[in-house]
Order: sequence, then C-alpha cells, then structure tokens
Amino acid sequence: MLIFIHSLRGGGAERVVADMSAWWSDWGVKVTVVTQAGPESDVYTLDPRVTRHSLGTAGDSGGGVRGLWANVRRLWRLRRLLRRERPTVVLGMMTTSSILLTLASWRLNCRVIATEHAHPPSQRLPRVWQRLRQWAYPRAHRVVALTDGTARWIEQHVPGSRLAVIPNAVRWPLQGGDPVVEPPARGDRFRVLAVGRLHPVKGFDRLITAFASIADRFPDWDLVILGEGDSRDALEAQVQDLDLTARISLPGRVGNISDWYQSADLYVLSSRMEGLSNTLLEAMASGLAAVAVDCDTGPREIIRDGIDGVLVNPSDDTDALAAYMSDLMAHPEKRVALARRAVDVRDRFSMPRIMTLWGKIFE
Repeated sequence: MLIFIHSLRGGGAERVVADMSAWWSDWGVKVTVVTQAGPESDVYTLDPRVTRHSLGTAGDSGGGVRGLWANVRRLWRLRRLLRRERPTVVLGMMTTSSILLTLASWRLNCRVIATEHAHPPSQRLPRVWQRLRQWAYPRAHRVVALTDGTARWIEQHVPGSRLAVIPNAVRWPLQGGDPVVEPPARGDRFRVLAVGRLHPVKGFDRLITAFASIADRFPDWDLVILGEGDSRDALEAQVQDLDLTARISLPGRVGNISDWYQSADLYVLSSRMEGLSNTLLEAMASGLAAVAVDCDTGPREIIRDGIDGVLVNPSDDTDALAAYMSDLMAHPEKRVALARRAVDVRDRFSMPRIMTLWGKIFE
C-alpha cells in the first residue's frame, strides 16, 4: 500500500493519512507514505512501522513552461519510486495528488484509488488540472468521495468514474499534539467554539457578524475561533471594528484540541463549503451541542437535524445563523439533550466501521 499526499502539514486529509496508515500497519499491511514536502513541515507523526519518502518537489511551480517542467519532474520521481516499491494498491489523497498518482501509475501493475476530500465547486482548480481529472478519474480503480453530494458532482462532471462514498472516521479518544495551549479559565462564563483554517470558505467572518448581533443579549458568552490562515488579519480587524476584542479571540492552532472542546458549551460550523468536517465530528464526539450551516455537502451527512445537532437554513443567511445560535445559548436543556446524542458519532463514524468500507474496496 502506497499513499501519496502533498505534505503532512495540519489538515483533515493529512490527519486521515496518519490514522489510516497506522490502522493498516496494525493489520500487517506494509504501508509507504510519499509526500512532496519534506518531514520538516510535518504536523502529524506517522506510525514508526510506516515507511516515509519525500520527493522534494513541493513549492509553487508557477505556470507555463516552468510549471510544466515542475510537474514532469514530480511525475518522473513518483514513477521511479513506484517501480522500486512495487505496491499493489496506491492511494492518492486529494485532487492533484490523485491525478499525479494516476498518471505516474499508467501501465504499472497496481490499482489506483483517487480521493476527493473537498467538495469540487469549492476548489479553484486550474483548467489544465480539471482536464487532467477528466482523463484520470475514469482510469482509477475507484474514486472515493467523502459525501453523497460530492459523489453526485463527480458522477455528473467526470463521467465514467467508478465511485464509492466513504466518510472520514473520528478516532476516539482524540489524540493530542503540539503546540499545547491551555484554554483560559471560564469562571462563570460560557463559550462558543469554532475550529478551522482561517479562510473565507470557513465563513468565520459571518460567524463573527452573527455573534456580534446577539452579543448584547448574552453578555456572559464569548466566542473562540481556533486555527491559522491567510484571513487572520481581516478577521482580527473585523473584531476590532465591532469593539469585541474582549469577547472574541483567535488563539491560533492548538495541538490539545480535546481540552478546548471540553472547555466549550456550543460548537458552531459556519462554512460556506465543506467536504466532511473533521472538526464537527470531533466536537460532537466530545459531547458538544453543534450548530452547523447546511451548506451543499458535509454537515447534513453528520448531523441528524434536531436530534444530535442543528442545521441552519437558509445556509447563506447570517441572521438565521444568529437565531439558531441564540436559541441554544438561551436554552441549556436543549444543549444538553443534543450533546447527549451527539456522542453517537463515535460509533457511526468509528475507525472499525469506516475501515471496513475501505476493505470492501480492496476486495
């Protein structure tokens, strides 16, 4: 088994690689993880039984002739490695890695499995990569989508793909790592928590707007947004403009995420687009009531609306998000009832159950 991914920097797909490779190693499978970036950028640690190779081909390849040459070099190094390792199954993690792996495996004796971890409409994929996907996915043994919505999109836009839907697993108990950042003492205050990359697609700008609109009604509640990304400056400026720096904080990325889930009273997913939200799974597994925007894919395939969480509709309505949040902030009995059932995701999305689905593909 060989798994190809750009890097092991922080992210949902990267964490899945670490978890899946350890699981398969437990079952006696020889697993090799190949990245373009070197280990110096790793956030996730691989099981010591997993072999690690770096192609040394990370970085912005640019466009035109320069970009073409950079990708030819990636393909050449990857194909050379495949010929040396001779894996029977190769797994591409995310779009471009799946395409490169399919190209590099052409006419080699291995089965290729491609995966989509983001909902394709949310990606800004250059036209050349879109065309390569049209060629590559129908030639893969399977194309795995995280959600039914993504599978339907691929079926419509990349005909000929042999599809399977396998969500991510939530490994419980959650594993910790660095950096360790202790949550502030709560005292008699309550906390709304959100976690994710600081990027417009995560919708943290509208979460801040929604919280600001109800902050006066709930003076004992604060909002914490964990994560890093290019939108940090814009989000911090938004908080300052709203004069809510004492109530809204952005502590950055933390490794002891479980401690932060345990310190919170309500989890909010405000994304404009999602694949399948690992943070939503983790929050619910930690026993948090959750409010999630019902974007095109993802939350509706995790939350059972009104049973173990709440889906916000219309999905692009900030006032609706504020209303759903305020309802649960005002009614602790509702939060407790949702949280009690939310922990069912530990079983519904357990590693044994999800890895059984992967096993069926290999059969």
